[in-house]
Amino acid sequence: MKTKFNQANLASIYQCRVSLKGILPPIWRRIQIPGDLTLYELHQVLQVVMGWENYHLYEFIINGVSYGDPASGDGDEIKDARRTRVAEVVAGENSKFIYIYDFGDDWQHVLKVEKLLPPNPQIRRGICLAGKRACPPEDCGGPWGYLSLLEALQDPEHEEHEAVLEWVGDDFDPEEFDKESINRILQQEG
Repeated sequence: MKTKFNQANLASIYQCRVSLKGILPPIWRRIQIPGDLTLYELHQVLQVVMGWENYHLYEFIINGVSYGDPASGDGDEIKDARRTRVAEVVAGENSKFIYIYDFGDDWQHVLKVEKLLPPNPQIRRGICLAGKRACPPEDCGGPWGYLSLLEALQDPEHEEHEAVLEWVGDDFDPEEFDKESINRILQQEG
C-alpha cells in the first residue's frame, strides 16, 4: 500500500507510542517528533528514548517496505533511511509501523501514530512525554532472554543470579524510567 505524501505533514509533529513487542508488563514510550526527520534520525531518537546503545543494525518496515542502511547487505531490498523522511512514508494518525533493532535479538518496536499536531519549533529532534519500565540490556537474547534474565535477577536462589547480577550491575532496575534524563540527552544531541 503506497502512502499518499502530504507536504504539510513535513512540518507536523507526530505523536507516537512506541511499544516493545513480546514483553509483559509492557515497555513503552510516548514521543513527539517532527515529520521532517529522516528515518535514520528517528532511529537515533529511538535509541535514546528506549535506552539502547546503538551497537547493532536496524530496520524500519513501513507499508511492507524496508528502510535502513543499504550498505548493511540487502542493498536492493532496503531503501535508504537517510534519504527518507517520516512524513514521506507514514500517513498520519493511526498509522502503525515496525522498528527492528539488533537482528540477532530481534527487538521489534511497534510505533503507532496517535495524532498529528501543529508545527512546534521547540521540537527540533524529538521529545519523550511518558513511558514505563527500563530498556532491556543489550545482547540479553531478545524478549525470551530478557524474561530469563529477570527471573534470575529476582530470585537470589537462582543458579544464574550472581552471574546476571555481575553482568547487568546491581543498579539495574527493570522498573526504572527517567524521562528527564532522556530529554536532556535528546536536547544535547539535537
